Amino acid sequence: MKTFHIHGLIIFFIPFLSIATDIITPTQPLAINQTLISSRQVFELGFFNSTNNNLYLGIWYRQIQPKTIVWLANRDAPVNSSSAKLTIRKDGNVNLMDRSETLIWSSNQSVSATNMVAQLLDSGNFVLRRENDENPENYVWQSFDYPTDTLLPGMKLGWSRKTGINRFLRSWKFDNDPGSGEYSFKMSIVGYPEIILWHKETIVTRTGAWNGGHFGRTPEMKGSKILQFEFQETYDDVYYSYEMINSSVYSRLTINSSGMLQRTVWSPTALTWILYWNIPRDICDNYGKTCGRFGICDTNIFPVCKCMVGFQPRDKHEWFDLQDGSGGCVRSSELDCGSDGFVALKSMKLPLGTTSFVDRRMNLSECGEICKRNCSCTAYANMDVTGGGSGCVYWVVDLVDMRQYAESESGGQDLYVRIASSDLEESPTTRSSKNDSSNNNHVVMIVAIAASICATLITLSVLLYLKRKNKRRLMKSITYRTGSKERVDGENVMDELDLPLFDFRILAMATNNFSVANKLGEGGFGCVYKGTLPGGEVVAVKRLSKISNQGIEELTNEVQLIAKLQHRNLVRLLGCCIEVEEKLLIYEFMKNRSLDTFLFEKEKSMELSWQLRLDIIHGITRGLLYLHQDSRFKIVHRDLKASNILLDEKMNPKISDFGMARIFGSDQIEAKTKKVVGTCGYMSPEYAMNGHFSTKSDVYSFGVLVLEIVSGQKNTGSLHTSSKLNLLEHTWTLWKEGKGLELVDESIRDKFLEDETLRCIQIGLLCVQEHKEDRPCISKVLWMLNNEITQLPQPKYLGFVIGKRKIEDEPSCKQDDFMTINEVTITMVDGR
Repeated sequence: MKTFHIHGLIIFFIPFLSIATDIITPTQPLAINQTLISSRQVFELGFFNSTNNNLYLGIWYRQIQPKTIVWLANRDAPVNSSSAKLTIRKDGNVNLMDRSETLIWSSNQSVSATNMVAQLLDSGNFVLRRENDENPENYVWQSFDYPTDTLLPGMKLGWSRKTGINRFLRSWKFDNDPGSGEYSFKMSIVGYPEIILWHKETIVTRTGAWNGGHFGRTPEMKGSKILQFEFQETYDDVYYSYEMINSSVYSRLTINSSGMLQRTVWSPTALTWILYWNIPRDICDNYGKTCGRFGICDTNIFPVCKCMVGFQPRDKHEWFDLQDGSGGCVRSSELDCGSDGFVALKSMKLPLGTTSFVDRRMNLSECGEICKRNCSCTAYANMDVTGGGSGCVYWVVDLVDMRQYAESESGGQDLYVRIASSDLEESPTTRSSKNDSSNNNHVVMIVAIAASICATLITLSVLLYLKRKNKRRLMKSITYRTGSKERVDGENVMDELDLPLFDFRILAMATNNFSVANKLGEGGFGCVYKGTLPGGEVVAVKRLSKISNQGIEELTNEVQLIAKLQHRNLVRLLGCCIEVEEKLLIYEFMKNRSLDTFLFEKEKSMELSWQLRLDIIHGITRGLLYLHQDSRFKIVHRDLKASNILLDEKMNPKISDFGMARIFGSDQIEAKTKKVVGTCGYMSPEYAMNGHFSTKSDVYSFGVLVLEIVSGQKNTGSLHTSSKLNLLEHTWTLWKEGKGLELVDESIRDKFLEDETLRCIQIGLLCVQEHKEDRPCISKVLWMLNNEITQLPQPKYLGFVIGKRKIEDEPSCKQDDFMTINEVTITMVDGR
């Protein structure tokens, strides 16, 4: 998002004087200390300085603060002097001149005309026209033909065949440098039209084919309740555009310096830009990298890659064992042009358009005949799927970047792929050529099925035997002696999990057969029970539900991690139990349960004095510092929240629940996952949207937790449509208005230190900034908490809007509460 607040652009005004007009003329130029304002005061045009003290001419929203730049004239030719002016010269062009009258930038039109004026319109378009001619078709020049990083309503993205102008978006070089960056978003008209996101000369992602109704399955570029879009392909133009249904709503399409395409909408309530959607969304949006040639990417399955009928993985070891599909697929059988057939793949994103051939005069049947006769043809499809379907598109190259959608998802279309006759499966979706070998194919198929069944039965028998043998080995070598923590055979750890193994019957007796009376709490994983072992030791038993999202992998992960960690602010794991289809973890008992039971219950919150809250913040910080820096491993927790902070009898905080945690290498900074797990309201933007996680994503969760501790309010993580803001929005609004102390929990409103409280709020805001690079590391957080005289930096734009709708006092987040922006697999853990 190109705002001064985010990118650190500093305006060195020379105080500005807004001209009471939207027009400049040959006799009335625009000086450096002046601005033009559109007639209804929607947009403003003027000069600004960047952080490197270069001078730029740009357009921004008049009513929005911080200033949001939407267009620049001289992005790659900044003025190095402290003086400049914008004027109309005798040749009819609008020119930017520096102090020495050197030409810096020009509209550069060859049409020589007199009586020219330049006008800033309420659309944000800066136009050059004849003085008495306001017909848009007669504009001599317009800024809308030369976008920078922003597409505004009414702008066209695409080609003008008449003038040869290619209108496309290009990112800023850096977040604080508006020069032309390395990413661009361009309309391709080779083959069929589609829009492609490029990094230099490499494709990052693409929308898919224009199929007569929309671009592939790109719902983000379709109409909605707030906007309507248009695609035109005529003799003169090929372009995509959009308009706002309500002109009072501001929305823009931008490409940032990291190559992310984003639609944002201005929220007059939160006074910030709200992320509506972004591209790339998920792993299947990575052009050609995820599943390779002839591979199909499908986020509805795991692993996400599969080979189509008639193909097999190129490298089976990488494909099956390493779950790396980037090597793609190869044909299972050689083609024979005369007997080949075609299999219909449903709900597909078509392969790259620039590698296709298009004939708009053919129907689908004729297209199939052409492809069948051409032995090099690998696939074909309809060009236009609306109105009965028309047009032919076919490929004579290896197929790359294919994606399949669920039948319930709209947007995909049928793709007919050439395969050998021996690989054809007769079905309603298959177009094949009949031949004499069909009976033999059926025999081969029956034999293959029978062999597959036999192999499956043998495999299951072997697995069952190994499971029983492993259980007997574990139970024989490690038995729990009631009333003692010793082992009868002298062993103190499990062979693989490095922890004592508890007998399920002992745990059932300890918890009164997991009675409701012994239940301490419940979450998405299952229930936690209070238990008393035969020796009198009180423990907490976490029993994973059989239908839980947290399974054996998460349990093993938690055991392996926490067994190696020892810190006063981490909960201690005493052992585990894996038997009789049961998965249980045994912890030290925390008398005061979890932090959320105090924070979010009005009566119990009064027990949390300001000093106690501050001590809890310090304790969590020390525990997180141990995970990130001081332990044997660098560990990212990934699910830090109030319900995972346990309190002992002295109210000391202990971080718990390491089922989602991950170990990082000593030099590793960031990781990426296809399965986003966490709790609504605590996940950082880069993690929720793209699956990127790091110690900085834990810092974000910590920041949310700090603000919850100060306020006694729970952050829902949702974009509220009413006047009631979520916690981070509310905090940000109060902070900008200098009313931060109004955030403090009412139960301690009369018993807190103002300086300490404001410092904690500021630290919390610094931790939840949108860009992870701006967030402090946890060691810096601890230093800021302990050094009260140190001046803290001011927080920048927050990354707090990831929700889709309001949650009305719900105790937990459910999947449909969350806007799945990148469509990676997202698991919402119960927020209690």
